[in-house]
Amino acid sequence: MAFPFFGDDKSKIAQLLATLPQTGRVEWIGLRPARREPLLSVAEATVETDHYLVGDHARPKPGGKRQITLIQHEHLAAVAGYLGLPEAVAPGRLRRNLVVSGLNLLALKNRRIQLGAEVVLEITGECHPCSRMEEELGPGGYNAMRGHGGLTARIVQGGTLRVGDAVRVVGAGE
Repeated sequence: MAFPFFGDDKSKIAQLLATLPQTGRVEWIGLRPARREPLLSVAEATVETDHYLVGDHARPKPGGKRQITLIQHEHLAAVAGYLGLPEAVAPGRLRRNLVVSGLNLLALKNRRIQLGAEVVLEITGECHPCSRMEEELGPGGYNAMRGHGGLTARIVQGGTLRVGDAVRVVGAGE
């Protein structure tokens, strides 16, 4: 799906939406070995084109919109703050595959991003929190996560993904 306003060179909002020169960074990679099991933090992972993250129990269908999930690193401290916790929430507790810093993930909706040298994702939508956040984070966990649940993505091009890899927007409007 084309990003709204792309192709309208006269629109100021189109110009603003196309301006994402920042480069982010993969801060953390997590694999869910089985349903309801703790996530495993890994330094690198293999991503299969239009399929899934190898080693993760989720087996989304080809063409699916939720093949991999991302959350913004900066939001880990925000969620902790809403819960009155002294330190940022550990990424594995939030059940997302990737933690990315340095980019406003919501600005990436309906865009493609490249992670490292090989992996390309198409951001497909928001990843809303589930009721499990109450169990994991305690009372108020669900509401603390609202607006901070991250994003879902389809895997356009697979490859090897590593902690520390650069994250950048590719092809405005793709």
